[in-house]
Amino acid sequence: MVRREVMPASQDVKGIIRRVAEIIIDELKLEEATADTFDPDMDLVDELGIDSMDLATIALVLQDEYRITIDEDDYPQLKTIRLISEYIKERLPVRH
Repeated sequence: MVRREVMPASQDVKGIIRRVAEIIIDELKLEEATADTFDPDMDLVDELGIDSMDLATIALVLQDEYRITIDEDDYPQLKTIRLISEYIKERLPVRH
């Protein structure tokens, strides 16, 4: 039996934070930011100005990336990269 790796290699919260930052930077075309300089605790709505359409787009990319489902009812709680990363981590299948 051949096991296929479909999850991103890094599933620890730190690795997820970095990947979520990269996705947000890419999706929002943030030219000044890098994954290393992006504050994982910055409020994405209040401080960065992400609107509901941006968040929906980011959620779709994350769902594809991590093979999880992000319920629209959960969007309001996904205010920072750290919170998004923890949300993803909780929903990842356990790897053996």
